Amino acid sequence: GGTGVLWWLYAKQRISASAVETQIAKDNLQALLIYAISATIFTVILFLIMLIMRKRVALTIALFHVAGKVFIHLPLLVFQPFWTFFVLILFWTYWITVLLFLGTTGSPVPNEEGFVEFRMVGPLKYMWWYHVVGLIWISEFILACQQMTVAGAVVTYYFTREKRNLPFTPILASVNRLVCYHLGTVAKGSFIITLVKIPRMILMYIHTQLKGKENACARCMLKACICCLWCLEKCLTYLNQNAYTATAINSTNFCTSAKDAFVILVENALRVAAVNTVGDFMLFLGKVLIVCSTGLAGVMLLNYQRDYTIWVLPLIIVCLFAFLVAHCFLSIYEMVVDVLFLCFAIDTKYNDGSPGREFYMDKVLMEFVENSRKSMKEAGRGGGAEGRELKPM
Repeated sequence: GGTGVLWWLYAKQRISASAVETQIAKDNLQALLIYAISATIFTVILFLIMLIMRKRVALTIALFHVAGKVFIHLPLLVFQPFWTFFVLILFWTYWITVLLFLGTTGSPVPNEEGFVEFRMVGPLKYMWWYHVVGLIWISEFILACQQMTVAGAVVTYYFTREKRNLPFTPILASVNRLVCYHLGTVAKGSFIITLVKIPRMILMYIHTQLKGKENACARCMLKACICCLWCLEKCLTYLNQNAYTATAINSTNFCTSAKDAFVILVENALRVAAVNTVGDFMLFLGKVLIVCSTGLAGVMLLNYQRDYTIWVLPLIIVCLFAFLVAHCFLSIYEMVVDVLFLCFAIDTKYNDGSPGREFYMDKVLMEFVENSRKSMKEAGRGGGAEGRELKPM
């Protein structure tokens, strides 16, 4: 739809630009043509990817459907980015204030130019490093608290058979459990991320300082180390999030929860790959939809505001802020889907739907399990002796 509107605007602008031959009109016409061609190419690629991945989205769509129900029952989840951003702003304000105090700590000594410098001696010289580590650790700690809160609320929703019996405020109940029992778990998980992030930042600083001075081999090694640490950080972040979910389910410590979550993820490696690839792609489509809708609205407004001659910079700013807002809110949706997947994997591991071992999952996920069982039975009947060895989930 957006691609069609862009081509329509290009055709309309071309007719009006032919009447008024100015350089600004030509530039705007060329910009619209570039937007339309880019949107057309992206749309074609998008349809091809959807055509290829259409058979792998059954579980992901079921999880997204249940995630929508979670937000219906727990609407306060939508406000989690606000609270996290507010707490981060308070902490960063405090950190900058302490940084200013550190800058004026020490003995005032006049320099050669007649100004006064504060020279720190002894242990005070190393307070900068302590302060920087505190910035990274506590920022990660605040983000981990958000993940733990979301995980606790979603786990409460999933493992409550009668949704009418949910607590009045599952999110506040999750925050209460976090403060009373799981602050150490969150602190340990965020500290592990800090241990990986600090060396990567040091290597990036060294790479920046030596830019143009080091040889090709050293530059390649530095970039390889930075890339490896970045990948390790992403893997640990994903494992930490699942460890918080396991903690919310079993109330175990961080190491035990991380081990249990790792075992579950390895047992469902193919499902994890499918859910992450397809799910991340669908969330990416959501961000693209929000950004394109906002940018299209901006194009429509600028089309009727003839006083503005340059469109590119306002549109870039609008799309950038739209992407940031979409990323903040859809990251909560992504957390909910990941928590639901781990709950689903644990549910299917320890329950089979028989009396006494009933599933906790939603009807949509039960339909997926039944369809999987039917397909496995059909494969077993068609596969002979090898097929009879297949067992239901």
